[in-house]
Amino acid sequence: MNRASNQDAHALVGGVGRIADWVLLFRAGNCISGFVGVFLGAVLALGEFPSDDNLHITTLLALSVYSFMASWNALNDYLDLEIDRVNRPDRPLPSGRISKRTALLSIILTGLISFISLFIAAVTANSIGEFDEWKYTILIWVMALALLLNYEDDRWLLGLKNRGLPGNMAISLSVGLVVLYGAAGVFDPLNSRALSLFFVGTLYNFAREIIKDVEDMEGDEGRNTYAMRVGADKARTFAWAVLLLTLIALLTPFAMGVFDLLHLLLVAPALFTLMQVKKHIVLTEDTAASRLIKRSMVLAMVGILIASLL
Repeated sequence: MNRASNQDAHALVGGVGRIADWVLLFRAGNCISGFVGVFLGAVLALGEFPSDDNLHITTLLALSVYSFMASWNALNDYLDLEIDRVNRPDRPLPSGRISKRTALLSIILTGLISFISLFIAAVTANSIGEFDEWKYTILIWVMALALLLNYEDDRWLLGLKNRGLPGNMAISLSVGLVVLYGAAGVFDPLNSRALSLFFVGTLYNFAREIIKDVEDMEGDEGRNTYAMRVGADKARTFAWAVLLLTLIALLTPFAMGVFDLLHLLLVAPALFTLMQVKKHIVLTEDTAASRLIKRSMVLAMVGILIASLL
């Protein structure tokens, strides 16, 4: 039996995994970002940290997002097993440290946790008599689920993963929706500050998804990513154009008075870091560019958060 066959057999019947393997499968760091993003949306909408029923609801929604993202990330690895044998053979599934069956059970379980958390939050909102204003939270969850299904499924649905930029945008919108989810949870889904961060976060992630596809071109043979279709250089150029739009999106809320103009200083580190990305794009240093985009995004989130509290 060859090495690939051994991996297949082990992946099917063995491999319950260690804690570190589950952290990798679920991409726990990203899930934590989603958890925090819900609280960020609530704080932006309220102008303060949530308390009492708002805190209860926000915590449940944060758990819902955490488990939703864990389920999505695990499903992505589950469906990309053959690609990851080339791109990331050391990950839990292609290495066989976690079996396919165990991974599938975890995908179902985390999905159920997400739905149950949302349901309990809905019951809480209904108990305080404000469900009509809260129902948009459910709509956002359904939108995120629709994005997930249309991203992954290419048999019955759109299969956006293999459609280039629409797939990148689907992932990016799902990330941006986290902030609106938190704002909707405290009964203010169209809060201007939360909407500002929604657009900023979506654009940051859109650019980063394109750069990540450039990184993965060697193992993406046969996939219809934007980078595979137009080539690495054109994809990098387009990613930089998206980052320039991100720059505009960062500045616009301050120009429109959503935030005090003096508070622009708070996002200055994010702006400075964002401008450093171009050097790495020109030098075709895709991993470094991706890391800087993420760093700039985090700095922008922190700056906007502080600005909303002042």
